[in-house]
Amino acid sequence: MAERDFIARLLVPLAGSAAARGLADDAAVWTPPLGRQLVLTHDTLVCGTHYLPGDPPGDVAWKLLAVNLSDLAAMGARPAGVLLSLALSPAEDAAWREAFVAGLGRALAHFELALWGGDTVGGVGAAVLGITAIGHVEPGKALPRAGARPGDGLWVSGTIGDAGLGLAVARGAAPADAWLAKRYRLPQPRLALGQALVGVASAAMDVSDGLLIDAERLAAASGVALAIDLAAMPLSPAARARVGDGDAARLALATAGDDYELLFTAPADAAVATLAGAVPVTRIGTVVGGAGLQLRGHSGALALPQSLGWEH
Repeated sequence: MAERDFIARLLVPLAGSAAARGLADDAAVWTPPLGRQLVLTHDTLVCGTHYLPGDPPGDVAWKLLAVNLSDLAAMGARPAGVLLSLALSPAEDAAWREAFVAGLGRALAHFELALWGGDTVGGVGAAVLGITAIGHVEPGKALPRAGARPGDGLWVSGTIGDAGLGLAVARGAAPADAWLAKRYRLPQPRLALGQALVGVASAAMDVSDGLLIDAERLAAASGVALAIDLAAMPLSPAARARVGDGDAARLALATAGDDYELLFTAPADAAVATLAGAVPVTRIGTVVGGAGLQLRGHSGALALPQSLGWEH
């Protein structure tokens, strides 16, 4: 399938926004809502690193969009549109491309977004897929990583560690579990929660590389330490059934990554639990003076593991 055919037949139908200009021009033209600030992010997925070669193409498309929207959620932003970058290898044949674009269309429709433009190239050794997501917030209201203060509570949404267990399922290294595999392949960006946290949370970020490594990043950005109660970290019934509830299992789950939940701090008197809606939030610690992480488990103080999470 030639590039122009790929764009005309598969991608143009996804470009329903006026900003996309029918993908006929060199760039999109978008006028943001009056008085809003732009929030922009770009994440990349590499075949064999961020997803498996055998993963369903439609699921890969969902994940590509979702991980970018998760960044917007962490800033409290409302998404508006996306730009797509595809560098494809010969393995991504016509059938793969059609399934990928169909999955992307479903994901865009689910989040009520449109494709605004982008670029496609071929001939690479392994596929490299990227999306730039554009959103907006009220002026000065974007959630930072740098706002945590001693005395704030530390909270996380959803459950932690499911995606790491799902990756083992997808690799065939663990018994089949469709729910865990879905948590790995189809993350859910917490957009509504992120927007509800504007004006409430003092600092926020998404959990992409592991709860502990991302908590360390938030602490460093804010110039504080985080005292984390690992025993309070929320686990799904599927995770408990698979690995148990001990400190060692919880440490493994807290460093696994790919959760795409929101990690945030808020003043101790903030009514955080009432904001979550259908997404549960759990307090897992406290912001304290100092630097780095302080960890406790079922049995008391815990030493930090050698690796806090995923790093390239």
